[in-house]
Amino acid sequence: MSSRTTEFPVDADFIQRWSPRSFTGKAMSRAELMSLFEAARWAPSTSNTQPWRFVYGLAGSADFDTICQTLAPTNRAWAHRASALIAVISATVATAPGGTEAKPLPVHAFDTGAAWMSLALQAHKTGWRTHAMGGVDKDALRKALGVPDTFALHCVVAVGEQGDKAVLDEALQAREAPNARQPLSAMVCEGRFGFTA
Repeated sequence: MSSRTTEFPVDADFIQRWSPRSFTGKAMSRAELMSLFEAARWAPSTSNTQPWRFVYGLAGSADFDTICQTLAPTNRAWAHRASALIAVISATVATAPGGTEAKPLPVHAFDTGAAWMSLALQAHKTGWRTHAMGGVDKDALRKALGVPDTFALHCVVAVGEQGDKAVLDEALQAREAPNARQPLSAMVCEGRFGFTA
């Protein structure tokens, strides 16, 4: 992990977690997958609305194949070896606890991002690896999963055991390593916005 150094101390889980593509296809039990969703369930959310929703398929099932077919070809080329595929979805309207009327939820994506990170860290802590993919035909995925228009589709996450990068094509093998991050100065300012595009 030589390309990953921190400017300030953080727990090792944050820098050791990364997104490989070289999965082994190892079978994952439903209970192992539910543990990841359990971690996501406890993520923080606005007014405790918990807008995140997950639709999954375990490898070898028709549900897995349905989700896999909606991936961009470049993602499908490696994601078919995952142990599970998860569509990450969020409710764009919600009824707050104690409320009686569903209202737009402007921060649904923000809250769902927190849930996804919780899922990814739980996977890492239990020996699984995750890779989120934006390269998805979202219209096809929405239709295939029967997702109503009041829900937003964000990505599909591949979960699996990391394998040998030799299973990947040559171009992806070169990218199969943890990457670095921009410096904190590129993303943190005190008191006033001071960033360029």
